[in-house]
Amino acid sequence: MKHLTSYKTIFCIGIGGIGMSAIARYFNNNNAKVFGYDRTASKLTQQLELEGISIQTNLDTQHLEPLSPEDTLVIYTAAISQQNELLTYFKSKAFDCYKRARVLGEITKDKPTLAVAGTHGKTTTSAILAHLLFEAQINFTGFLGGVVNNFDSNYISTGCDLFVVEADEFDRSFLYLQPTKACVIAQDPDHLDIYETTEQFNQTFKEFVQLIPDSSHVFLGPQVNLNGINLELNSLGKFTLSNVKVVDEAFQFDFKLNEVELKSVRSNLPGLHNCINSALALALAISEFPEKAEVFAKAISTFKGIKRRFNKVIDTEDLVLIDDYAHHPTEIDAVYQTLKELYPHKPKMVVFQPHLFSRTRDFETDFISVLKQFDVVTLLEIYPAREVPIKGVNSIFLAQKIGNHAKVISKESIYQEVLSSQCEVVAMLGAGDIGVEVSNLTKQLKTNV
Repeated sequence: MKHLTSYKTIFCIGIGGIGMSAIARYFNNNNAKVFGYDRTASKLTQQLELEGISIQTNLDTQHLEPLSPEDTLVIYTAAISQQNELLTYFKSKAFDCYKRARVLGEITKDKPTLAVAGTHGKTTTSAILAHLLFEAQINFTGFLGGVVNNFDSNYISTGCDLFVVEADEFDRSFLYLQPTKACVIAQDPDHLDIYETTEQFNQTFKEFVQLIPDSSHVFLGPQVNLNGINLELNSLGKFTLSNVKVVDEAFQFDFKLNEVELKSVRSNLPGLHNCINSALALALAISEFPEKAEVFAKAISTFKGIKRRFNKVIDTEDLVLIDDYAHHPTEIDAVYQTLKELYPHKPKMVVFQPHLFSRTRDFETDFISVLKQFDVVTLLEIYPAREVPIKGVNSIFLAQKIGNHAKVISKESIYQEVLSSQCEVVAMLGAGDIGVEVSNLTKQLKTNV
């Protein structure tokens, strides 16, 4: 790949994706002319257009003819088919075409880079880390996997002295990075359509942590079995999280990393898993800037979360409506356990949209186990994303296995199902387009109050 500064024009295929849009914003902020394609318009693509980025939703190539292969870089997401008409066009004209992960690796090459990896929690943890650095007035650029409420963006930049990146294991993307420090929050198998076996999945994580020059700069979640420093719960080790409790409707914990000890750190994010996320973000920040430890600790309390990560869309005495991206059994269980802790005596309903036929098949038993904990279980049809259907894998089969309190519903009937359930706590979960239904349901509920 040529040096990135030699490209005057950038074309992003799949620009509406959360990872790609952050890359587009980076180049746009660094004076390149940015264009892009996505098959559907969204709130995010509309925001990008307001920032001066030209976006098309059709596959027409005629107006691309003025673009020059000599100074145009084409970036595409791993989820884009190699038969995509635009990608085929650019390759046929000898444009430089690279995956988003490869370009992210080039952007961050030779600069201090803090990478956040893990099957779950990486978006929240990288967002917390970016917030801590911002509050400490440190020059950095963050590429995040979610829209952070504090900034209303997935891209934060106050300078390029340091980078924060979300290290995605999908398609082995994180192996393109050259991080100086990293954390791995969780290592539960996922994306088995890519990795085929759990052994391959775990081996790739081993390869990722080997990218970090010093294993003492690799911070690991409590259950992660890799070469680094594990976070210990309620112990006397050198990297610990202890005394986790709820105080005045917020979580509070003590933190220790080597000689740095922080007492009564306050977080407005619910659940033990978010205390773990906060501890790992603190570890990365403090390992880089130990003199800022107290500033970082104070900043934890002002982090407002991420869109679609345990967002309380409605929070009244009669109804709590939660919107969350949870699409893996471990993530769904984390949502349920948090609801159980916050609302122990209230009946709980889940509206879940399974994401990918392969994931539903590979973790069928785990999905059944975690979903059946809810008092009422309603399932939407599987969101296919990049996949074609797999025979026998569907939401009806899943509902039958969960039990009599589970059924498959249409998007149009969500409102009536929520009303008839009489549940005071409703969680809408999934990584597909269920977020749109959350918005629709919220409008219906508020209109008919």
